[in-house]
Amino acid sequence: MNQKAIKAWIMYDWANSAYATTVLAAVLPVFYASVAAATLDTDTAASYLAYTHSIGMLCVALLTPLLGTLADLSGRKGDFLRVFAIIGVLATLGFSAIGEGDWFLASALLVISTIGFAGGNTFYDAMLPDLVPMERRDMISSKGYAYGYIGGGLLLAVNLLMIQQPGWFGMSSTLAGTRLAFISVSLWWLLFSIPIFRHAPRRPASPDLPGTWKGYAAVGVRRLRQTFRQMRRFPQLIRMLVAFWFFNDGINTIILMATIYGTSIGIGTADLMLALLLTQFIGFPCTLLLGAWAQRWGAKQVLIVSLSVYICIVILGYFMTQAIHFYVLAGVVGVVQGVSQSTARSLFSNLMPAGRTGEYFGFVNITGKFSSIFGPFVFGYVGQITGSTRWGILSLIFFFIAGIAVLLTVKVQKGMQDATRADQEEERNRSVGAPGKSSNVRFT
Repeated sequence: MNQKAIKAWIMYDWANSAYATTVLAAVLPVFYASVAAATLDTDTAASYLAYTHSIGMLCVALLTPLLGTLADLSGRKGDFLRVFAIIGVLATLGFSAIGEGDWFLASALLVISTIGFAGGNTFYDAMLPDLVPMERRDMISSKGYAYGYIGGGLLLAVNLLMIQQPGWFGMSSTLAGTRLAFISVSLWWLLFSIPIFRHAPRRPASPDLPGTWKGYAAVGVRRLRQTFRQMRRFPQLIRMLVAFWFFNDGINTIILMATIYGTSIGIGTADLMLALLLTQFIGFPCTLLLGAWAQRWGAKQVLIVSLSVYICIVILGYFMTQAIHFYVLAGVVGVVQGVSQSTARSLFSNLMPAGRTGEYFGFVNITGKFSSIFGPFVFGYVGQITGSTRWGILSLIFFFIAGIAVLLTVKVQKGMQDATRADQEEERNRSVGAPGKSSNVRFT
């Protein structure tokens, strides 16, 4: 294994998690409502922000499967990651220039930064099989998420100080501190991405690699169609994907709605932000520890246990009444959130043909984004018809129970054999079809 490349891969999670924690979770929602959309009423501002997130994810869902195919053909996933990361960095930097009432510009930058962040993660995830053998993927995947927690948490702590104590940083106001926070996220993301820019793994280019962008598009579309048709050859991967649709929707809904839910039952903003920090710092050691358990006992088993804990989280959330309860739940989420996501990523990588991970992670990305609309919808609809967000949070049990039920049917060893067989067949076909491979005589 290339240790430099592995360390660089882990460091990228440290780099871009600053965007996830500071921009997406903590600072941007408040900044959007109070500054960018200050000329709009509160409900309209919230709707515009929700629509913006949807548009950004839709763009990612439509782009990444084709781009993943092209990355597989060229063997240069690192180059695609670099492009998307820089797009995200520049868009994040642009938030620092947003003025009062600039909601359209803020929305445009959020769409662009979402494309950079989520699109880059598609190629980042797809690098894992290129870097690490199957028996080490659970641990390395967990390390990525763990370092993401600590990196994102450290910068978030500094960013909250920038906003709440702007004078400590030479800033004149909270707004100036918020602008500095956006600048710090973009610089952090760029600086700690340099290792993966330098050491990203490369695979040999496919013989199908075209020489023009038009040819790239044609071959990419053709390969993407093949991917859809060939999915039936990997029934265990399909089962894992269906399970992922359910439990990932539940996890994402908890992440997106936790702050709103806490606010609705009377928990203060300061407690909510501190609980978010608690999740980050508990997530670091727990993801490493449980990642080691996954390597020893199996990713599927550890994933099932972590999803079972989520069921307990939802039940306890229903009965929550005080800030201390929210802190406890935030801590428990920190224990299982990282390992549930990291083991899912490593399981996917083991069930995919190694030569087409860009395509298949792109497919996971597009279907995952579309499936993720149901959790928030169910939460909102149940809360609306019952008149209580408590029933909305309790309704998320369905997603975890369904995810566990489907996950129990996944035969991991059989799926790994299917993926290996597909790689071997593709390699044989490539060798037979390549000029000069079957004979020492070459005709021109």
